[in-house]
Amino acid sequence: MSEVVLINITGRDRKGLDARFAGILAEYGVNILDVGQAVIHEHISLGILAEIPDATDFSNIFKDMLFEGHNMGLHVDIKPVAPENYENWVHAQGRERRIITILGRTVTAQQITAVMSVIADNNLNIDNITRLTGRISLVDPQPDPKASIQFSVSGTPLDIVEMRRQFMEISQQTGIDISFHVDNIYRKNRKVVVFDMDSTLIQAEVIDELAKLAGVGEPVAKITESAMRGEIDFKESFSRRVALLKGLRRDQLENISKTLPLTEGAKVVAATLKGLGYKLGILSGGFTFVGEYLKDLLDFDYMYANELDIKDGVVTGNVVGEVVDGEKKAALLREIAQKEKISLEQTIAVGDGANDLPMISIAGLGVAFNAKPVVREKASNAISSMGLDGLLYLIGIHEREIRQEVFQKNGY
Repeated sequence: MSEVVLINITGRDRKGLDARFAGILAEYGVNILDVGQAVIHEHISLGILAEIPDATDFSNIFKDMLFEGHNMGLHVDIKPVAPENYENWVHAQGRERRIITILGRTVTAQQITAVMSVIADNNLNIDNITRLTGRISLVDPQPDPKASIQFSVSGTPLDIVEMRRQFMEISQQTGIDISFHVDNIYRKNRKVVVFDMDSTLIQAEVIDELAKLAGVGEPVAKITESAMRGEIDFKESFSRRVALLKGLRRDQLENISKTLPLTEGAKVVAATLKGLGYKLGILSGGFTFVGEYLKDLLDFDYMYANELDIKDGVVTGNVVGEVVDGEKKAALLREIAQKEKISLEQTIAVGDGANDLPMISIAGLGVAFNAKPVVREKASNAISSMGLDGLLYLIGIHEREIRQEVFQKNGY
């Protein structure tokens, strides 16, 4: 009769360690039911769930494993697993799974404890913890450090609305971002990422910059803020602001694009995603003359924005065609998904304002970036503690993969 045992091996890591212990099990014809390993600061924790075909071999395997562990300076612990416990474990594999990601400049024990407590209170089990960001030097610290830790959890939350509220409270109190989404077949099969432009890809609201040139900066800025908070219908606010731009010259528009600062991480996220085969798009309530510039600069595939009406080289105060508002952004995202022959579950949408909520809500992964309160409250995923490249960690990309793609993209 066979026997199931759990083997835990801990201690200082070294080359060939796994092969030596696996070799012992191979000698006895053992079947591997599960295996997992983590290495932190050159110390290993290796777990093996094994089925011993002949239970009489258990004592010999135990002796050989302990002897090898002694020779290598490792601690080896072997425990039998009751048949009913093993079967319960097998039948639990169909449970819901979610990915919870912490983003911040640094991550403290207090922050992790708070997140873990919410996970435990919701009767979820942490199956795996992974650090996505690179190692941090304490002697030569980076000027803009990044820290990201990802939890894979299983189970059904007791109250997902309350769970989201608790995560938001921890985020506000401790200064980290906490995002969570369902772990399903689409998570690693996303193909399209669309971004809002103003205050997302660039650190400016273009219409406000144009208003300054036209000498109407203050009234336009007030309308913009009100619209982003969701207090005014976007189309109405947009028409009112564009009307105030009447009289601007074409050459003034052309000069402003190159002066607009890119958001931290914009080039990295674009280069990495393009290198991984994603299609990228801009869906903006801003203007096409800036969108075209960014599309070429960042090698995007799609760009939709509003076109200012210009006659005799002067802005008329109107736009050409349909205004790109929140509902239009959502429609455009659906259109892009159809063109790429993918489902909406395979898309990602990133934005900061109330007019981004429609596309954020229908995307497979919707992300609020440096967003207004009304947007953060309705989005399950948010980035506010670091640059736009924080999106890569939400997707589950490790920093070493980010560097590889960026270096290849730029020919380093």
